[in-house]
Amino acid sequence: MEFNTITIHDGITMGTQGMKASLVSREVIADSIELVARGNLFDGLVGIGGCDKNMPGIIMALCRLDIPGMMLYGGSIAPGKLNGVDITIQNVFEGIGSHAAGRIDDAGLEALEANACPGAGACGGQFTANTMAMSGEILASRPFSSPAFPPHPLTSTPPHAKPPHFNECRPRQSPPSQIITRTSIENTIASVAASGGSTNAVLHLLAIAREMGIPLSIDDFDLISKRTPFICDLTPAGKFVASDYQAAGGSRLLAKRLIEAGHADGSTLTISGKTLAEEAALAVETPGQVVIHTFENPIKPTGGLVILKGNLAPKAA
Repeated sequence: MEFNTITIHDGITMGTQGMKASLVSREVIADSIELVARGNLFDGLVGIGGCDKNMPGIIMALCRLDIPGMMLYGGSIAPGKLNGVDITIQNVFEGIGSHAAGRIDDAGLEALEANACPGAGACGGQFTANTMAMSGEILASRPFSSPAFPPHPLTSTPPHAKPPHFNECRPRQSPPSQIITRTSIENTIASVAASGGSTNAVLHLLAIAREMGIPLSIDDFDLISKRTPFICDLTPAGKFVASDYQAAGGSRLLAKRLIEAGHADGSTLTISGKTLAEEAALAVETPGQVVIHTFENPIKPTGGLVILKGNLAPKAA
C-alpha cells in the first residue's frame, strides 16, 4: 500500500510567517505515518523522504511503531555549473546579498539562479537533508548503499517497483527498539560534527531519542562535538558538494575514519544487519580525494555543533 503525507517547503516559506510551520510539519508527518500504519495494521514500512523535516519524521514514526522498516533518501540534487565551477542553492543565497551590496549585477544574479539547481533532489551541500540522510545510515534507519542521487528523468522508475535495497535488508530487518541505542545516537552525533552537518540535527536527534525513550540533552551534543574534529570539506562550511562526498567514499569512509580514531563505536548494528564496523570495512576511498580528511589532518580541531552557553548575557560594565 502506497500513501503520501504533507510537507512544508523550507525554501518557499523562507522569510515569511510560513517558516513557523516548518518544524511543526515534522510532527504532523510523523503523526500521519503512524496513523496510517496503525490503522492498517502494517507489518513493515518503507518511507521515502527528501528534505529536512520529512526524513526525521519518517524515522520518528518508525520508532513509535517499532516495526521493521527503513527510511530511503529521495536523493541530493546534482551540483549546478557556472563558469566551470560547482554551485548550489547556497551560492544563490550569497548572490542575493552580493546583488544587494552592488557587487554583482542583475545578469550575474540571474545566472546564479538559472544554473544552481539543474534537476531534482534536495539541496546539494551538507545542509539538513544530506545531514539527515547520512545520520540515517549511521543511526541504522537507512541502508548505506541506497542511491544518493535521484534518477533523471523522474519517470524512469516504474511506480510499482520496489524501493532499492528493500529485499537486501528485509530478511535481516529488526524493529528500531533492537538497533537504535544511545551508542548509535552518539555515533550519529559524532558523524554530524565530523562532517560539518546541519545544526538542525540537534533538533531531530533529540526528538528521535525521545521517541525511543533514550536520555539525550543538548549538553551531549556539546561534549561530543568538542572532542570530534571536523574533517569533511563540504559546503556550506567548506568547498565541496554532496556528489563529491559520495565520490570520495561517502558515509562508509566517514564511519571508517570515526571508528579508527575512536570517535565511534563500531559494534552498533546497522539496518543491513551488519555492524557499523563491518559496513565501514566495505568503504572504497577514491585515491587522492581531498573531501574527507583524516583525523590526523582535520579542517578544524572541533566539530560544528558546539553549543554556546553562558556567554549570551550582556557583559557587566
